[in-house]
Amino acid sequence: MEILGIVGSYRKSGNTDILVQKVLEGVMNYGLDTNYIFLPDFNIKDCTGCERCKVGFKCVKKDDMQKLYPLIEKADAIVIGSPTYFYNVTGVTKNFLNRLYCYEIFDENDRSVWMGLNEVIGIKYAVTVAVCEQEREEDMGYTSLTLSKTIEAVGYRVIDNIKALHVYSKGDILNYEDELKHAILAGEKLAKTLMLREKVKSTKII
Repeated sequence: MEILGIVGSYRKSGNTDILVQKVLEGVMNYGLDTNYIFLPDFNIKDCTGCERCKVGFKCVKKDDMQKLYPLIEKADAIVIGSPTYFYNVTGVTKNFLNRLYCYEIFDENDRSVWMGLNEVIGIKYAVTVAVCEQEREEDMGYTSLTLSKTIEAVGYRVIDNIKALHVYSKGDILNYEDELKHAILAGEKLAKTLMLREKVKSTKII
């Protein structure tokens, strides 16, 4: 089993990055493998709604997202984080999320009938991380909701949403013990969820 950490911040080793790494630390406490990608390192263009992914559920756009799709598909779970930019996720995070559209399946005659690809091939799991400099959760806007609703649409069950408030300068989060502990516990819960799935899969069900 492998968990993929995805950082949508433009600041390496910043608050979002630290929290995502803490979630992965919790995962590793249970001996599971992790991988990690820093989205600004990749050239990810936005989805143009061409609908050509409806054949084979593969995006045809040729950019660095083609390097990331195999990592996403291999991973049993993801940890995805973004700071808040104007009440929502960062641009690079939104491009990444939009490009997951290829994992949605629609009925040819009724687009109100749809499902995520992972609902067919096997549900996956996720933890989201949202960071905001403001003190009130409502001032975070849609950041956490955008992360969770998008990945839920393509067949992930989000088991925890981490929301860190009043965090701005690089490394501020290191002063927030509760948030750091929450991140580690979320990673441990994610690992235990995957381990439970494997246990059930190995059990003979009558």
